[in-house]
Amino acid sequence: MPPKPAPETASRAVNLRMREEVRAVIDRAARLRGKTRSDFMIEAALSAAEDAILDQTLVMVDPATFRHYLEVLDRPPASAGFARLMSAPRPWTA
Repeated sequence: MPPKPAPETASRAVNLRMREEVRAVIDRAARLRGKTRSDFMIEAALSAAEDAILDQTLVMVDPATFRHYLEVLDRPPASAGFARLMSAPRPWTA
């Protein structure tokens, strides 16, 4: 007798290996949100997956606009505020 298929609402395990410092950051964030590690990781992974799918949106522009867009992207930020931001300590490593 073949096994019955799992109902659509059944959950399935996913096993992950990660460095201890990554796990510590995830655990800290989960506690801050009042979530379990699993719930936090599922929510984060689902959000990242949705963003990846939505990032595939095609935007069409004329050649001049595209050239301008590339020029803006190629210009490095040159403000003191940006330099200060990039040298600030990262709160998740504290």
